[in-house]
Amino acid sequence: MGLLAGKVALVTGASRGVGKGIALGLGEQGATVYVTGRTETGGAAPTPLPGTVQVTADEITAIGGTGVAIGCDHRDDEQTRQAVQRVLADAGRLDVLVNNVWGGYEYFWDGTPFWEEAGFWTQPLERWDSAFQAGVRAHYVTTVAAARAMVAAGAGLIVTVSSEGAEKTDTGVAYGAAKAATDHMIACMAHELRDHGVTAVSLYPGLVRTESVLRAAEFIDLTDSESPLFVGRAVAALAVDPDVARHTGKVVRTSALAQEYGFTDPHPR
Repeated sequence: MGLLAGKVALVTGASRGVGKGIALGLGEQGATVYVTGRTETGGAAPTPLPGTVQVTADEITAIGGTGVAIGCDHRDDEQTRQAVQRVLADAGRLDVLVNNVWGGYEYFWDGTPFWEEAGFWTQPLERWDSAFQAGVRAHYVTTVAAARAMVAAGAGLIVTVSSEGAEKTDTGVAYGAAKAATDHMIACMAHELRDHGVTAVSLYPGLVRTESVLRAAEFIDLTDSESPLFVGRAVAALAVDPDVARHTGKVVRTSALAQEYGFTDPHPR
């Protein structure tokens, strides 16, 4: 029996990539994991990348957890609220929320040559809107809905996937600004949640070998990269730590968490 048996988690944006890895990391510890995404089953997908939330849910169940798929476009506030309500109605609790869904990556698959968006002044304004609506706003709306239940229960963990792009100036204006906004939002949320037994952190993975990264592997140095499941094990380690509140309001990195908690990458480079 896993260390998270009986616990309930919600991972947004889990059809593939980091979100799927996190969902599997929680699932291998026995959690019931609800996963959201726009691609619920086979058929037309919003991106050319493989993966659906139903496949993710099935894989969670296969490794010892319980996976439940929810189709959700987190650009729609009402769909987001309904997804959280579905979890609470089904399970009666929510122990772990992982905000992973993101936007602003459309240039990877909409046919735009990357060199044509070499400066923020060359990019369509929709890139900014997507990063903040499908990213920052979606995190905010999901967390508002989840926090109400967590505060009422007096316990909970909120992990929001961010990146070092928040601290750099060479990762794109929209991306960097949105990630920085995400980090500060989580720090402010942590301040207000601290006295209610709820922990909130920003998580910085390293370079993760997602489907989109692997498509461009010939252009990227993957020497020190991480598997998606390594990120999942970082989240699971936080979720089982009885003293996780010491991290609240902080940025935590997968590499540092691996050293602290002693987990390893099951698929090392």
